[in-house]
Amino acid sequence: MKTSETKAVLLVGGLGTRLRTVVTSAPKPLAPVGNRPFLELLIRQLGSQGIRSLIMCTGYLADQIESEFGKGSGLGVTIEYSKEPEALGTAGAVKFAERFLQGAPDFLVMNGDSFLELDLNQLIQLHRTHGGLATMAVVSVENAGRYGTVHLDSDNKVTAFCEKTGSDSPGLINAGVYVFSPAILGLIPAGPVSLEKDIFPKLLGEEVYASREQGVFIDIGTPADYAHAQELSDRLRRATVQATGS
Repeated sequence: MKTSETKAVLLVGGLGTRLRTVVTSAPKPLAPVGNRPFLELLIRQLGSQGIRSLIMCTGYLADQIESEFGKGSGLGVTIEYSKEPEALGTAGAVKFAERFLQGAPDFLVMNGDSFLELDLNQLIQLHRTHGGLATMAVVSVENAGRYGTVHLDSDNKVTAFCEKTGSDSPGLINAGVYVFSPAILGLIPAGPVSLEKDIFPKLLGEEVYASREQGVFIDIGTPADYAHAQELSDRLRRATVQATGS
């Protein structure tokens, strides 16, 4: 299977409560960065690397996201919508979108409120080479306290997930971009479930690998980070087309 035929699941259904003070009437993925919705950066990044079949896992203010992007033709992609009947969490949203993933040998999953500059096709190929259950992109940050950290062995196999500490120490963090084999869907129960808290810690005995990425990383989960994204808007837009894959 060509990597360009891989489907991408975008998790865009969160409530975004911490950002409400500055983005009051729109879902977090539609928060404007450089006068365009943040989510458009992810769509353009996927499309520029040949990944054009997208599934939006929507929830909070879902109609605004569907109204903004429609079926994706304006951005050269095809978008299907998996609208959650209730807040399902990151894993629950993936499970609820299972009907869109029938027959897929693997699929991408991306958080809708963070952006990472990386070669997505390379990440997919790495996952296929390992043949494991999951491969996640990780980045090194100076302040890992609010994210929690990921620990790897010498083969970049994930050995531990550590909870947020609140300290200002550096570390490797989960960057919110994954490639999953379909077997992971069988490990996610229906209903509200978190990838980070409920699923990943249970997978440590499985073949879960990480790819260390060096590109620009930003999330917009807090007002301070959102303000930083505005400062980086030009760089983020350039990053959507820099890594073109193979």
